[in-house]
Amino acid sequence: MKEKIVALIARELEKFGIVNREITIEIPKNKENGDYSTNIALQLAKELKRNPLEIAKEISLNLNDSLIKKVTVAAPGFINFYVSNDYLLDNINEVIELNDQYGTNNLGLGKKINIEFVSANPTGILHMGNARGGAYGDSLARIMKFCGYDVTKEYYLNDAGNQINKLASSIYSRYLTKCGIDNPFPENGYPGQEIYDIADIIYNEKQDSLVNNDLEIFKKYGVEYLTKQIFQDLKDYRITYDVVTSEKSIYEKYPITNVLEKINSNGYLYQKDGATWFKSSEIYDDKDHVFVKEDGSYTYVVPDIPYHMDKMDRGYVKVIDVLGTDHHGYVARLKSAIKAVGYDDDKISVKLLQLVRIVKNKEVVVMHKRSGNVITLRDLMDEVGVNAARYYFSKYSLDTQMDFDIELAKSKSNDNPVFYVCYAYARISSILKNYSEIPKVEKFECINEDAAYNVLASVYRFKDVVKSACIKEQPHIITNYVYELATLFHAYYERCRIVSDDEKKTLENLNLIKCVQITLYNALNLIGVVPDERM
Repeated sequence: MKEKIVALIARELEKFGIVNREITIEIPKNKENGDYSTNIALQLAKELKRNPLEIAKEISLNLNDSLIKKVTVAAPGFINFYVSNDYLLDNINEVIELNDQYGTNNLGLGKKINIEFVSANPTGILHMGNARGGAYGDSLARIMKFCGYDVTKEYYLNDAGNQINKLASSIYSRYLTKCGIDNPFPENGYPGQEIYDIADIIYNEKQDSLVNNDLEIFKKYGVEYLTKQIFQDLKDYRITYDVVTSEKSIYEKYPITNVLEKINSNGYLYQKDGATWFKSSEIYDDKDHVFVKEDGSYTYVVPDIPYHMDKMDRGYVKVIDVLGTDHHGYVARLKSAIKAVGYDDDKISVKLLQLVRIVKNKEVVVMHKRSGNVITLRDLMDEVGVNAARYYFSKYSLDTQMDFDIELAKSKSNDNPVFYVCYAYARISSILKNYSEIPKVEKFECINEDAAYNVLASVYRFKDVVKSACIKEQPHIITNYVYELATLFHAYYERCRIVSDDEKKTLENLNLIKCVQITLYNALNLIGVVPDERM
């Protein structure tokens, strides 16, 4: 519908001598302002030196089409469109015929997209930040696949470097304690319970035979144990990956020394105070940064350069990284480095997720990762369920700080949005389970309530909502939409009798709620929520 409205407006703009103008169509939050709206008249006011309300009225005079019931103009210059009731009714059969494909499109045309998310170091188990980033990355991947992109979901496994050395030292310290040997726990070691668990496993298998061993075996045990647990938690969180890339394997394909030589040959490295510096200030950053420290070790960003080279060498038109807000300064450094090595940094898009606060019994839960006092993804799934976790983390824009209210997420009340939405699906399922088959309606003649048309208008908008969420790369657009659809359905359910003695109207209503059920399911699936048929 958006494309149709754009074409109609573009035709009218030609009368003003305006061609090839970008026209934005939005879905109003207040449904009294139509199913679709545009502010094109406001945009043209200065250019045409005319009152925007007058421009809007002039444009709206000839916006006639069988799909549009009416067009209105609102101050200071909005043009609002209402979809034809007949068209909304005809869409019922389209939804039912397309079923799980309803809302799909070919926006992506098979273009290859890589989305890397979570990618937590195998030095501990997944926590709340991982939960939010995981929900965003997986939901975005689902939406982009729904829109025809060839999407690869990727996990970068940091199985090399100093973090793994600290993991091995932490496990070894706990192992020595198990062997009855006093030892200081390493500074900046990992304190979580999982470190004790790994030490217990090693001790039970090897007893004290590894007391004087090097750390390689502790690295192996630690990485294998934690990687297995991470991917099991993610699977239970309804996240699976197409590719898991090992940091070790990247070093074999793209030796870091070769990468640094390339950057140096392009004139972007220099020596200072015994360290190797990167001239990032000459590209995107506000200052230069150390790449190789005095002791020969690499700074944080360096190993990520060959990894992103590898991703782009695999032919992706876009590479999306989902990272924590603490990586804010890292973005300019990474893009500068990619440009310095000779690759197209415009292909890299970095999404930074803001912090999550856990609220329990109306109090903020204080968490400290270093002390091991954290709420893990597993804790969250066990307490509130996967549906609630996925829904709540998809409810807000990624760049918005959020509070996760544990008690609200667990509640079975209409105040809990995920319960409210899933209850709409369950209500429909409870009615439809009584019918083994629902015949197709060739012509709808009995549906005439405003509440029914409000629901159908929302169902119709789903196609445009999906496109908007994909283009803007914002899954919360889907979450907001599905709540709106559920709200409209509940209003329809309360006001209209779905099953009655009137067989024709009952059949039409059953087809209507069937199309709502399909749309709810498809929308929820895009954010990783699986509604139950009974609640």
